[in-house]
Amino acid sequence: MSTERDHDRAFVRSFFTTPTAVEGEADSAKMLRRAAQLRGMEAPDVWVPDNEDATAPSMRDEGVENIVEVVTAHGEDVPAEIHPRVVWHRDSPATRYRGFQHMLEIADPEDGAGEQIDGFVIPEVGGIDDWKKADEFLTIVETEHGMEEGSLAMSVIVESGAAELAMGDLREEMGRPENNLERLFLLVDGEVDYTKDMRAMTPTGGLPPWAELRHNTSRAASAAGLIAIDGPYDDIRDVEGYHDRMEDNHAKGMLGIWALTPGQVVEANTAPLPPEEGYWLLDADGREVELRPEDGVATYDGDRIELEATDDGYRLGVGGDDEHLDDEDLSDAILDLVEYVPSLDDVVDSMAEFEAAKEAGKGAIAMTQAVTLRIDGIEVDIEADRMWDEATYQAASTPIALFKDVYENRPDQHEALEERYGASVVQRATAVGN
Repeated sequence: MSTERDHDRAFVRSFFTTPTAVEGEADSAKMLRRAAQLRGMEAPDVWVPDNEDATAPSMRDEGVENIVEVVTAHGEDVPAEIHPRVVWHRDSPATRYRGFQHMLEIADPEDGAGEQIDGFVIPEVGGIDDWKKADEFLTIVETEHGMEEGSLAMSVIVESGAAELAMGDLREEMGRPENNLERLFLLVDGEVDYTKDMRAMTPTGGLPPWAELRHNTSRAASAAGLIAIDGPYDDIRDVEGYHDRMEDNHAKGMLGIWALTPGQVVEANTAPLPPEEGYWLLDADGREVELRPEDGVATYDGDRIELEATDDGYRLGVGGDDEHLDDEDLSDAILDLVEYVPSLDDVVDSMAEFEAAKEAGKGAIAMTQAVTLRIDGIEVDIEADRMWDEATYQAASTPIALFKDVYENRPDQHEALEERYGASVVQRATAVGN
């Protein structure tokens, strides 16, 4: 099978779920109405009216009615793709049938919402045969409503060991004439139910990190031309923890994450994008520290690293270990402790420089990054060289591809992107790599 994606989005940063019916409210659809009117960085890439876990079982029929009403009224203006989550369970035919009935109702074009719905999210899937059942139901929904086969996307939530193993079957199963699994769009981790299914325990009762699951989901998405999304981060006040989770995910190729609040949506939408300004990181005895720019000098203010001049050179202290160094050795030692995080403008400059060199017949060039660092009042000049070849260029182009995908699919975020980077940088970023 091909790993080319069949959907408009190559990247999804934010997967935002909203209860479809709130019990005890005069307007049970009020949260849906509020979510449908989010714009700019507060609006997700994928909006999920959640008629499963986020909605009480007794309210789910009303939730379907609310989805139809709100999507009919606002769906055309919603900048996100709209993928309702319906009920499903690998071990319950009755639950699967109820989910099927809900999909039929939501997708009905005569009610007005069907034309705005991009697909459905199927939770609690099991082995690959269960995925095929969901696919077949979607095909029947399309047939009943006169829609083209495969026009409704299907995303699944990986919440069991069986579903995790099924991801390994996708390359073989997708593209077979007897199914429409090419409709698959997102692979979403559901760590809470996954923990229950695995009978896992931790001393605190918290969730295990499940790094293996996130790696396996990202790998399966890459192999099958899909998009991987991490599960919800429940501590909505812990912005730093949310960022740490996203940073760890990004290193696995999982650029998307579940968002539970508009605030988390903003963080999820901005975190994968390159920073506005480049900056240096220093490994301060195992702790990564962002150096503060001061008059063009990257400055370290902590106490984990000490630097002082001696009669014959310098003493560099890191975590209790001292080294006595001359000027050249000091520069080399400091260089080993620092890394540069490029801005969007930096990435564009580097890509443009390599493209020009390639046009001139060069297969590889050296890129030099120079900086002056200040530690304990002592300034040290360093230069970091990196060889760029075609493989380096392709790896560096991922953040640019993400930026272009966002710019193309989210015109409501153009103003925010220009405020963040400047209009000229945005223009250059959309042009480089073409």
